[in-house]
Amino acid sequence: MSLPSLMVAPNGATKTKTDHPALPITLDEVAETARACMAAGADGLHLHLRDIEGGHLLDSGAYREALEHLARELPALPVQITTEAGGRYDPGHQKYVALHSGARMVSAAWREITREEGAPSFYAYAAERGIAVQHILYDVSDAEGLAATLPEGLLRDPALQLIFVLGRYVDGQVSKPSMLKPFTDWMKRERLEPDWMLCAFGRGETDCLRAAHKAGGKCRVGFENSLVNKDGSVARDNAERVAEVVSKLGL
Repeated sequence: MSLPSLMVAPNGATKTKTDHPALPITLDEVAETARACMAAGADGLHLHLRDIEGGHLLDSGAYREALEHLARELPALPVQITTEAGGRYDPGHQKYVALHSGARMVSAAWREITREEGAPSFYAYAAERGIAVQHILYDVSDAEGLAATLPEGLLRDPALQLIFVLGRYVDGQVSKPSMLKPFTDWMKRERLEPDWMLCAFGRGETDCLRAAHKAGGKCRVGFENSLVNKDGSVARDNAERVAEVVSKLGL
């Protein structure tokens, strides 16, 4: 199972409608947003769920229900679930949700999953069950740690899925295209040709995604990482961000 070319991440774990009134919180809002983003050119959804109070939720049952709902509403849309800790969940819970939600695609941060022992077994078991884990890497030290953690067969598999993160939730959410080079250099050193993707925070999102596309990578766009367009204007909604990236990248 390969990654979509342009995945939309419409909400994330922490933003609320105070950050942007068009940020989707409920499952119906997420589905409506995903439909609009598909029409704008997105071909995958990165799914975060919220609890009744709007907080970050990792729950295998809730994910299963959400995936069934989205499959009915948007049957052609691949959906990847997050296992982000969000300051609320431990690695054991994250791994359980990844394996028992019914998802075929999950994202998992190497630095979170490895806070407890058992990461290599988790990665191997997910592969055996046909669950594609996209490894979230925040810097090259994460990438090197992943290379040391993964079973060799999974590391060298062309189906290995990675996402490189440029910028942060803090420090002004700055991201620059030059931040991609350490990751591409690492892949060359390791002689890896994975199925990789990029996401980037803040105003630099569009330029960073364009650099990733030029380098042969795939892209993730949306309000989880940035609310603004290349010119600094606040986007009307997630679909507008998708449309700008489609236009700038020629997708």
